[in-house]
Amino acid sequence: MIGFIGMGVMGARMAGHLARRYELLVWNRTPEKAAGIDGGKVAESLQELAESCDEIFICVSKTEDVQEVLAGLKQHLRENALIVDHSTIEPKAAKEMAREFGRFVDAPVTGGEKGAIEGTLTIFCGGRQENFERAKPFMETYGKRVRRVGESGSGQMMKMANQISVVGCVLAMAESLAFAERAGLNMEETIELVGSGAGGSWSLTNYGPKVLARDWSPGFSIDLQQKDLRYALEAANEMGLDLPGTKLVESLFASLQEQGRGGQATPALFEVIAG
Repeated sequence: MIGFIGMGVMGARMAGHLARRYELLVWNRTPEKAAGIDGGKVAESLQELAESCDEIFICVSKTEDVQEVLAGLKQHLRENALIVDHSTIEPKAAKEMAREFGRFVDAPVTGGEKGAIEGTLTIFCGGRQENFERAKPFMETYGKRVRRVGESGSGQMMKMANQISVVGCVLAMAESLAFAERAGLNMEETIELVGSGAGGSWSLTNYGPKVLARDWSPGFSIDLQQKDLRYALEAANEMGLDLPGTKLVESLFASLQEQGRGGQATPALFEVIAG
């Protein structure tokens, strides 16, 4: 039996793919969310899940959440249990977890809710080769690109690189559309024409229409993005690397959080730029 912990926006979709192919046991701090997975049985406790499953997948919000889950599992794990963590957490914490549990893969994902629904996520995996090979067939039920990028912690480092690129593109999108709007250009045409050339990006194509509609419903929230940027900036600082663009975006998002808008989607950054 396979176990899956964390029935949020991403985890619920990923677990749904597993349930269509494997016997699945799920757990969530809010039991009602776990009950909504078609084909999945709901565990009453982390102990029950640990005692029943050989492979356990986790998808929660932050480092502290993963640590809490692992503490609940630790004393009850089967002898050869494998843990795969899809959460985005601190790289150094992922390394510590691998040292403690041995059979552990840090495997953060990118592709958003759409990718989770369609089973086309990209999954960055860190850990021993044998652990990755054991986990890979399960991850391929919801991942289009499932890649081992190095030893433990490397999956999280690749996710940090991903998030640095993502927020740079969000900033470029927000500045481009703020400029076009102030210049009196047709916004739909701007998205079409700029998006068709070297100025195009996933952010412009997918977030541009949200900007036009002033639709800031998540999506991926500012609060979660800020959590990821904090991890990225901490890791960069430990390596002696300065990331001025990432620091700028972090400060701009912080201004939205101060307005109580941390639950909104990241393209709301447009309103900071446009004024």
